[in-house]
Amino acid sequence: MAQGKLKVKSKLPSGAKVKKAKGKAVTKRSNAPVKSKTVANAKIKNNVTKMVNAAAEKQLRALATGTPQLSAAQQRVAAAPTAPAPATSST
Repeated sequence: MAQGKLKVKSKLPSGAKVKKAKGKAVTKRSNAPVKSKTVANAKIKNNVTKMVNAAAEKQLRALATGTPQLSAAQQRVAAAPTAPAPATSST
């Protein structure tokens, strides 16, 4: 049983200000960056570690067996001509 008239939405007058819709209270965060760089850096670091450990183990084995194996840089230093010893004067 309806009582009274139906309410009808009325239009605002032409000079009235219109409310602007407010923006969202929380802004969405963009997706997290891809972790491909960190994975690649970790792989490189692991490879370097393995190479260094292998070289150190090779040198330790050579020292333990008594046959020293020099690295390429050590071989160049050993093969380089040495400077003559400075003359010492005993007066």
